[in-house]
Amino acid sequence: MRRAVFLDRDGVINRAIVRDGKPHPPSSLAELEILPGVYEALQKLHDANYLLIVVTNQPDVSRGAVKREDVELMNAFLASQLPIDGFKTCYHDSSDGCSCRKPLPGALLEAAQEHNIDLSKSFMVGDRWRDVEAGAAAGCKTFFINYRYAEQKPDAPDFIVSSLLEVKKIILGEF
Repeated sequence: MRRAVFLDRDGVINRAIVRDGKPHPPSSLAELEILPGVYEALQKLHDANYLLIVVTNQPDVSRGAVKREDVELMNAFLASQLPIDGFKTCYHDSSDGCSCRKPLPGALLEAAQEHNIDLSKSFMVGDRWRDVEAGAAAGCKTFFINYRYAEQKPDAPDFIVSSLLEVKKIILGEF
């Protein structure tokens, strides 16, 4: 079985747009900015034989604020620039009741089945409580990148860090 690092998109790979202390996804490719250190961190994890799977909630599609094509364009751009092995994108809103929307673990479980991933030897990296809960529910170790947003914090992440570079150092034992 394989090991994976599951990654939230906005706030982990690319800069989230913070308004009133809360993070929001970019609405277009023009607003998309890959965070510093992300390429290096992902390349090192990929070189260490971790699958890199982006697991992202994009409810603005369901809400009519963003077109699905625009989200897919941003994902395709990230895939062209970074060593990402796959994307699991939930386009639903909370009221839709799907199992793929974090904090539920459906997207991680589906990716694990598709890619023969051992979740107990895998990690979930996110910047919001939903990411940490989904990772824990799937049986992964969890990382919380703490940007001190004005919102609910996760209950018990395994690690609290300040960047994806720090995540890479912990996973690969680079101290």
